[in-house]
Amino acid sequence: MVTFCETNRIGLIVVGPEAPLVDGLTDSLRAAGFSVFGPSRAAAQLEGSKGFTKDLCARANIPTAGYVRAKSLEEARTALKDFGAPVVIKADGLAAGKGVVVAMTMAEAEAAVDDMFDGAFGSAGAEVVVEEFLTGEEASFFALTDGATIVPFGSAQDHKRVGDGDTGPNTGGMGAYSPARVLTPELEAQALSQIIAPTVKAMADEGMPYSGVLYAGLMLTEQGPKLIEYNARFGDPECQVLMLRLESDLVELLLACADNKLSSIQPPRFSSDVAMTVVMAAEGYPGTPKKGGRIDHIPAAEAGGAKVFHAGTALSADGVLSANGGRVLNVTARGGSVKAARDAAYAAVDAIVFPEGFCRRDIGWREIEREEADA
Repeated sequence: MVTFCETNRIGLIVVGPEAPLVDGLTDSLRAAGFSVFGPSRAAAQLEGSKGFTKDLCARANIPTAGYVRAKSLEEARTALKDFGAPVVIKADGLAAGKGVVVAMTMAEAEAAVDDMFDGAFGSAGAEVVVEEFLTGEEASFFALTDGATIVPFGSAQDHKRVGDGDTGPNTGGMGAYSPARVLTPELEAQALSQIIAPTVKAMADEGMPYSGVLYAGLMLTEQGPKLIEYNARFGDPECQVLMLRLESDLVELLLACADNKLSSIQPPRFSSDVAMTVVMAAEGYPGTPKKGGRIDHIPAAEAGGAKVFHAGTALSADGVLSANGGRVLNVTARGGSVKAARDAAYAAVDAIVFPEGFCRRDIGWREIEREEADA
């Protein structure tokens, strides 16, 4: 990668996925003199290790769920007895968004820790975090930071479960909308002051300054926002809705972040419109997805102004587009309300011919209920 960037005289490198961030790609590129957007290997532990983040929260008094780190099945089972059900079990390492089990019964919890220590998530499950179950609504809050300056970068609400009505196993995300109005300006300010800012300060104080985007998954509890987890990247499907609303120059923002000049530029501007993305996934996801399903009529889907982001597709030599992953397409549209954005997004979904694909049909349902109640 360093050789490629040197040969092609690359001016800005954005490291998107979590695996190369945790592996330290940004360190190698920065050492070679490049401007890089994304945290160092040490700082990327905020996503790479759930236990690391929980310990940091404990040291910095950042509001989060109570937890126990368990390195053996016996330790995990003891923690389960202490917490009782419902309880949350997380694989410590990277598991492509699927290493979290919200167990409503002790039987489910015990099965989850058994699976993790049996290798269901490979090395990611060699250690687990057993967490207190938090009650509330989830929302995602984003901030750019160069390690010193912090700039808010919008909010979104993801839909993790595979099925309508938030049923079935967790996935990497089946759809999202932005902004998440449940995260009010007051709650955003609270999240910034009590969660994001202390994290950035603690990372700098401990010799691991964080540079890049901090994506905080929050639970909005009766006591205020609490941190569920951090992502060290924009993430799917939240990135798509943020980008569709962004009116500022993205390159200027990312370059300022990479070059420690975030304090010298204007804050990002976002459209007041709502953006929604609906994930079209391959049959079998989030288990073993069925690859090879043909996809047609993308131009027809985009004819009304929607944007179709490709996530797991392949294009053959003769121009046939097919599924090549679990989450295949992010069909994204804007509107003056969540309902309007939903209608536009699903109209685009329905224009696409993908017989071996599926999607949730209720993305944004909570906010649409609130809109209708306020009407």
